[in-house]
Parts: sequence; C-alpha cells; structure tokens
Amino acid sequence: MRIALLQMTAGIDPAVNARAIDDAVTAAKAGGAQMLFTPEMSGMIDRDRVRAASNIRREDDDPVLRTARAAAGREGLFVALGSLAIEREDGLWANRSFAIDAHGAIVARYDKMHMFDVALASGESWRESAAYAAGEDVVSCDSPLGLLGLTICYDLRFPALFEALGNRRCDAIAIPAAFTVPTGRDHWHVLLRARAIEASAFVIAAAQVGEHEDGRRTYGHSLVVDPWGEVLLDMGEESPGLGFAELDLARISEVRAQLPSLANRRAIAK
Repeated sequence: MRIALLQMTAGIDPAVNARAIDDAVTAAKAGGAQMLFTPEMSGMIDRDRVRAASNIRREDDDPVLRTARAAAGREGLFVALGSLAIEREDGLWANRSFAIDAHGAIVARYDKMHMFDVALASGESWRESAAYAAGEDVVSCDSPLGLLGLTICYDLRFPALFEALGNRRCDAIAIPAAFTVPTGRDHWHVLLRARAIEASAFVIAAAQVGEHEDGRRTYGHSLVVDPWGEVLLDMGEESPGLGFAELDLARISEVRAQLPSLANRRAIAK
C-alpha cells in the first residue's frame, strides 16, 4: 500500500499550519496514498509559551484538528496527525497525537509519555514538563496498515513503550517528531531502525525540518523503515514537502517468520 508523509516547517500561526495540512491531505489522496502521517506539533511550534498559550485550545475548539478531520472526511483518507498542543480537561496541556479515519472521526488519541527535559552540549535546553503533562497509556488502533501504534518523538528513546507495542503485534508504529539537529545527526536513523527491527514492524516517522519562526532548528529526515530495518524513504533535511512510500504488508509476516523475536521474547525478572 502507498502512504504519504508530510515534512513540515511549522510556524507560530495555527491557521497557516492548518492550511498546509489541508493541502497535504488533498495532495496525498491525489498521489494515491491511503494514509497521511504528519509530524509532532503539526499545529504550532512556538517556544514562547506565553505567546503560545493564546493558541492552545481544547479538542473541540482546536482549529487545526477541525481542519484535519474535515480534510480526512472530504478526501476519504486516514490521517495520523502527529501531535497538537491541546488543553486538557484539568487545564494542563498535552502533546497529543490523533488517528483520524477516512470519515473524519477520531479513532485514537495518545498523549506523549516521555517529556523532553534535556540540556544539550550545543547549549540547547528544553523542559517540556514545565508546560505539558505526561500521558499514561499505551495506545494502538486499527488502520489501513493494520494495527498502528502511536508514539511521539522523545518516546523513541524508551524501549519499554516499544516492547509493549511489539507485544500487541503492531504492524506499524508512528513516531512523529521535531528532533533537534545535534541529536538527530547522531541518533535518529539508528534508533528508528532499531525500533522497527525490535517490533518487526514498519516505523513511520514524519518530522519537522529547518529553521522555524520561533528560532529553533529541527533535523528533518522523515523516514519510513521496514520490519527488517531497511530505510524505504528518507526525506532529507533541506526542505518541507510531501513524500510517498510503497509498503509491502506481506513483509511483516515474512520477517516475523524468519526472525521470530516477538514469539521468543521472555519476561526478565527485575
């Protein structure tokens, strides 16, 4: 089957980003895709949290989510909306991913579990937990690809989450991201390939790229990796755009038959 990935340079205005997603849904459908994947923080990237607060809404009021749902229903396309900044019922913020079916209905939600609280040698410092509440639940859902596991960016570094998704026998795992350039250059490809190999599943990682309005820079290299760890698509770090990949779903059972690591897995005493 054919899928599409949107590599974005999201800015601080949700309306502009919503139009980019709407256009991508149309182009993905025209290009023969059955699913579209978008990056982490598809609706807005803004490190100024005071300014960002005026654009963070509850689900029912979020204009980017509304646009994505309408576009999915209009085009008859399943959309894995990487994530949006969403106000929770308790007033805290969530970094939330959505799976939207071809009728525009939300079929799954996932709140990012692992908060990006780091101080890099490059001088970049991030403390996601200062604004966002961590999610608690492992989430998977049915999709045109089969069972789809949902994760977000920094989750990539925590194998237990991917072990749980592997135990569910997910056919594909979405890892939308806004990876920093220093960590991306050293870790992005190797970690994504490892997660695909461990789960014997396709890994689909739509990413943010380039210089953003708020001053940050992201790594790009939106990737699709097959269950053997082979990279099927790498969109590079030069520019945003739409990429397509052809997935042979029979590859999942072929790999699991050759190397049955999921079946051979044993619980390790702690």
